[in-house]
Amino acid sequence: MVIGYVLISTAPAKEHEVYNELLKFKEIVELHPLFGEYDLIAKIEFDDFNQFGQIVVDQIMTIKEATDTNTLTSIKF
Repeated sequence: MVIGYVLISTAPAKEHEVYNELLKFKEIVELHPLFGEYDLIAKIEFDDFNQFGQIVVDQIMTIKEATDTNTLTSIKF
């Protein structure tokens, strides 16, 4: 299992709508609102990088009010 994070920008005043849509995805294990450049951060668990890409492109970026993402993957030391 691999863990990734997605920083998400939303359309103005649409943070709650995007947040509620993201709660529907079982791969998102944590979701938090942010202050600053991005509006939300989602922690995602996935089996391989193709699955991570599918989650971001096919699920998160299809939310109309989600305007931008930045993805980060974690490693173990």
